[in-house]
Amino acid sequence: MSVFETISWVFPWAFLALPLPVVVYFLAPAAPAVRSRALRIPDASFYRAYAGKHRTASAKHWLRIVLLALAWIALVASVARPQNFSESLSVPVTGRDLLLGIDISGSMRETDLYSGNRPATRMAVVKQLAQDFVERRAGDRIGLIMFGSQAYVQTPLTYDHATVQHFLSEATIGLAGRSTAIGDAIGLGVKRLRERPDASRVLILLTDGANSAGVVDPVEAAQVAAGSGIRIHTIGVGSDQSRNVFGQSMGTRRSELDEGTLQAISDATGGQYFRARSSQELASIYAKIDELEPTEKDEQQFRPLNELFAWPLGVALLFSFIWGATSVASAGSLSFKRSVENHTS
Repeated sequence: MSVFETISWVFPWAFLALPLPVVVYFLAPAAPAVRSRALRIPDASFYRAYAGKHRTASAKHWLRIVLLALAWIALVASVARPQNFSESLSVPVTGRDLLLGIDISGSMRETDLYSGNRPATRMAVVKQLAQDFVERRAGDRIGLIMFGSQAYVQTPLTYDHATVQHFLSEATIGLAGRSTAIGDAIGLGVKRLRERPDASRVLILLTDGANSAGVVDPVEAAQVAAGSGIRIHTIGVGSDQSRNVFGQSMGTRRSELDEGTLQAISDATGGQYFRARSSQELASIYAKIDELEPTEKDEQQFRPLNELFAWPLGVALLFSFIWGATSVASAGSLSFKRSVENHTS
């Protein structure tokens, strides 16, 4: 099947405007005729060149009319908005709704984890491994919640994992305050997930501290989540010990996790609590969650829709440029005519 056979028009009624220039031509009042005085001369040899240019100008006049007609047809076709569908693509879909709740409080800038062999902030390690986790979750709808003293939705549930990874990379420590509102983050996640169809709905909550802000108690929020069929996996991140050199602190502090509360949250919802003291442990936790929440292999057929209005619009512009070039040439012919008239006067 050719491309032209698959083209559809969003506004096919726009083609009713095609005869509009002809209608205007016949209905608009004619310009008043200007009679010119005849010039009688005994020798016309000087004006033979002008006669040839006059015939050329007449041909250019009709060429300009054709160019305008073609430009109008292309412009109307662009307004009708042609579209076509590409070949079908197989898209894996699981129906799983998965929210990532990421702590961006002030303590996430502590450098007690490692990225490779180099010390790194907790936030940097979380960003890297969370992005890898999102990349593996083909077919899931994934969203992103950031929380500090307040909680907010950074990315709604979407199949566009590239957008989720982008906003993960731009997460800024302290943007939502320096404290930790775990209960508010869970409450916001429940609000977003319970609006989704009743399927596998999961919240992965990652924090390095205890609940110290917000108006919602974390355990009570977890009980509401359990009643809405939402499973919460909690991850506590941060080293158990400060890094010291010769008895001097290197700017890190021991993680102030409330592991009892995080364990109670996961237990209330049928999830699991994980402890990440290093980047290797955090990577293995995400791998474990992949096993607990497997990605299904169901597929749906998707046909991308292509907008084609730019092609006839480009053709209309091309014909307009050519028409403009012929207008310049016609102006040159008019200048020649005026020079002849001045010569005879």
